[in-house]
Amino acid sequence: MPFSDEDLCIAIKNFLPGIEAYVKSHEGTMGFLGVKDGTAYVELGGTCNGCSMSVMTTKMVIQKKLRELIHPELNVESVFPDQHDQLPSDLVTC
Repeated sequence: MPFSDEDLCIAIKNFLPGIEAYVKSHEGTMGFLGVKDGTAYVELGGTCNGCSMSVMTTKMVIQKKLRELIHPELNVESVFPDQHDQLPSDLVTC
């Protein structure tokens, strides 16, 4: 990927508010946790927490849109509030 994690972090942080509207329309919440090796980590909460469709929301809504806006190889992984211990220890945040 031609972008550093720091560059991706800034771009993702700028574009996520527009995508967050979709998540909020389903009474969910979304927070950006950071980037590591071209993978963005977002936290899903509210009605998204534990929802069986949350993976679909992550891949078909959040990841798809970020790939269109930033880079076609960008990956997005969702993390629930109780899974922060599974995040990379050297996550790039901005």
